[in-house]
Amino acid sequence: MEQAKHIIIICGEASGDLQAGELARAIREIRPRIKISGVGGVSLRQAGAEIFCDIKNLAVLGLFDALKKLPRFFALKKRILQKIREEKPDAIILVDFSGFNLRLAKTLNKSLTTIYYVSPQVWASRPGRVKTIKKYIHRMIVLFKFEEEFYRRYGVKAAYVGHPLLDIVRPGMEKKAFLAETGLAESWVTIALLPGSRLQEINNILPIMLNAASLIRKKLPKVQFVIAKSPQVDQDIYCRLIAASGIDVAIVEGRTYDCLNCADFCLVASGTATLETAIMQKPFVILYKMSLLNYLLYRPQVKIPYIGMVNIVAKKKIIPEFVQGEASPQGVSEKVLDILQNPSNIQEMKSNLKEIASLLGERGAAVRAARIVLDSIENK
Repeated sequence: MEQAKHIIIICGEASGDLQAGELARAIREIRPRIKISGVGGVSLRQAGAEIFCDIKNLAVLGLFDALKKLPRFFALKKRILQKIREEKPDAIILVDFSGFNLRLAKTLNKSLTTIYYVSPQVWASRPGRVKTIKKYIHRMIVLFKFEEEFYRRYGVKAAYVGHPLLDIVRPGMEKKAFLAETGLAESWVTIALLPGSRLQEINNILPIMLNAASLIRKKLPKVQFVIAKSPQVDQDIYCRLIAASGIDVAIVEGRTYDCLNCADFCLVASGTATLETAIMQKPFVILYKMSLLNYLLYRPQVKIPYIGMVNIVAKKKIIPEFVQGEASPQGVSEKVLDILQNPSNIQEMKSNLKEIASLLGERGAAVRAARIVLDSIENK
């Protein structure tokens, strides 16, 4: 009997872990005997992968946060290379996490099939990274049609599969039952806070959201708030920030889609959550803030006008963005109240969000990606 194939998957953040888990699950459904191991979190582990390093505390926000974690990244890189030498996998799949994964790719033996899933946003900033991708990555599997077109202009082999979130984003229970379970009133306006999945991101953004919530409550007495908590971040972090704000907020861990489903409006940190909220067709605003030094280093590199992926896909600003200095509690609260108190604004936003879902491709993205991966290793 032929020896089972072995794939190593490397991701470093909660959003990448979600995509990696769906890909691993799809691969194993097609080839049940295949071995999958790697660096990941809850989703990849639940998909049956052997996790030799958990991603908790790996995510970074900005250059200075990355510099603090350099020793950890060096140790992780060494461990991955050791695993590759010992286990001689048939392929390695790098999922997002470009700061680490592109550097890792440069050190891999060129005979090892190297696949990149969930493209770095090279079309938005630091396009020079395309040269690295062309030299060290055998195949790009991308989630957006414009990414496939972008890479092909540079002679990079890329395949568009659509966005796996279309299959993932769905609530686990009915709205009424979820509200009752979390102690929220069915008749009140519910606003969900999605402050991200990285510690630094939460420290920067959640206080703004909480202070904005406090201002909103002064104008709308019958309003309640729920935080979609990341499993990657300790509960104490959220409790400390909530206590400092003086506002009562429900915290729900690992059930983002239930939080979105129960919400009438959302405050969302820039990132994958903007697409998740768009798919759920919930009105929202986008917040983005990092340390001033990181922002001053990062912003000049960005070549596109928007921060939120949902606006990038739409090619226009359909969702208000509050970036860096503009991300103030006063500004956010005023915009939220303006939208909530004008039904026509809500309707226009929902109509635009419905169009976004149609631009993300068709369901079955992870299965299409899995077939590309298996074809790459079975037809070497």
